[in-house]
Amino acid sequence: MTTRVGLCVAIVGATIALGTWRIDTPVAEAAFQAPTQPGGRGRPGDAPAPARRSGEGQGPFKKLVIRSVTLIDGTGGPPMSPMDIVIEGNRITSIRQAGWPGLPQQPNREPRDAEFEIDGKGMYVMPGFVDMHVHGSTAGKAPDLGYAYKLWLAHGVTTVRGVSLSSAETSSSEKNRSARNEIVAPRIVNYQTLGSGWSDGPVTSVEKARAWVRWAAANNIDGIKFFNRGDETPEIDAAAIDEAHKNKMGTVAHLSQNNVAMFNARQAGDAHLDTVTHYYGHFESLLKDKTIQDFPVGYDYNNEQDRFGDIARIWNQTYEPGSQQWVEYLEHQKANHVNFDPTFNIYAASRDLMRARNADWHQTYTMPQLWNYFQSTRDNHGSYFYDWTTENEVAWKNFYQRFMRLINDYKNMGGRVTTGTDSGFIWKTYGFAYIEELELLREAGFSPLEVIRSATMWGAKTLYEPKGEAPPMGVVKNGMLADLVIVGENPLSNLKVLYGTGHMRLNPQTNRQERVGGVKYTIKDGIVYDAPKLLAEVAAAVAEQKRTMKPATTSQP
Repeated sequence: MTTRVGLCVAIVGATIALGTWRIDTPVAEAAFQAPTQPGGRGRPGDAPAPARRSGEGQGPFKKLVIRSVTLIDGTGGPPMSPMDIVIEGNRITSIRQAGWPGLPQQPNREPRDAEFEIDGKGMYVMPGFVDMHVHGSTAGKAPDLGYAYKLWLAHGVTTVRGVSLSSAETSSSEKNRSARNEIVAPRIVNYQTLGSGWSDGPVTSVEKARAWVRWAAANNIDGIKFFNRGDETPEIDAAAIDEAHKNKMGTVAHLSQNNVAMFNARQAGDAHLDTVTHYYGHFESLLKDKTIQDFPVGYDYNNEQDRFGDIARIWNQTYEPGSQQWVEYLEHQKANHVNFDPTFNIYAASRDLMRARNADWHQTYTMPQLWNYFQSTRDNHGSYFYDWTTENEVAWKNFYQRFMRLINDYKNMGGRVTTGTDSGFIWKTYGFAYIEELELLREAGFSPLEVIRSATMWGAKTLYEPKGEAPPMGVVKNGMLADLVIVGENPLSNLKVLYGTGHMRLNPQTNRQERVGGVKYTIKDGIVYDAPKLLAEVAAAVAEQKRTMKPATTSQP
């Protein structure tokens, strides 16, 4: 029997105010213990996602047809409509033109034996989005990892690269559970930091670095996240990168200030690092009059307002955009096939704190634990706005002009730029931050089609190239995995329609604003998820957490 699904719109209207909250139960109190790893990233004790229940997603189906949709295929090619897309199991098996724009479409067209159909007339379909930089909704931020998973899926994200998602053991388990569709979650690619998961202690030598990489490759770890600090030295990192490639593993680095004077982005590229994430290392490779950033007297890296407040002041210590040195740096990185993953969104609060703190989604979709974590404090990583001034924001705005120019110039000369978020810190809520990242790529100078390509095909290629494999997703074509996102508004004309909170538009007939947009369906591995339903479930979970917690104060920014 064929089930036909039309346009489904669900607006969740929870209006519970967010203050600062505390939890009274012993189990929940454990969520607020100090992190055991720098930055509060994944660690033992993170709660896995609950098992997928009956009714959470439909499919996969023997045959699923999406009818009369406008296709944005992820390659950079222009939209095409009307198109019928046929999915069998978890694979796309046919993409057919269903008629001509503006003309009636033939009724009862093949295939007529679909088990499930989606009426896509007036909708747009894209490849599922790839988030190249995630950490899970860890203890102290949400009850379990499923919170982030549902928000990612609700925003069309069907693949995430955890760097790391959680501890090595938990990340491996969650990766496998997602692959079997036992949980409601995107595909999980498991990157870990050097030494994570094994019993042989910290990696303190080249020999141990190579040994850990071989152990990781045999233990369901797909790649390495470097932090360029602590026990990591340029020699250790270079050896680990080399060993990773021998074992078909990927590499990505946050080139922190601790060791960047010895190992900047240019040097990491020469060591054949696959991806530079964030901005770290780029501008240290472009310093004009010095070889080390000119930090102010009294600077203390462990004081996070110093760390994040003063890094932006590097913007006027570098060679000018478009200069010979600027262009040569980018050409050098392109020759080394280095990917740039800028994660613009995660530091965007630094240039406009008020906007980030008062984002539309916080009341309904930000867990109270996560809200607490965001508050300025000296012992939560990324909560560094101790006394954030106009001068701080101006420095960051100037920095962003150069950072965005660097990324756009790299894209224009043929370098690859991917899309990542790093949510769960600095006022960024899972899922919503991904759409903000798309908007920031647009602000940087990417055309809308270039934005979608970075979010889909380029992310997929970056994940699978180290394996020596063609990516099985990332574009919409025959034979690819059925990972898709379907929206009711044209994202190329307004990326805001991808936010779970939608976009406000004045209706000329009623002279009132209406909320439009939001992802309608996310298809992962042939399973159809109703995105508004996922958001409603998250909103209910957030409301329940607030109900069981007592506000420590009624203040709210």
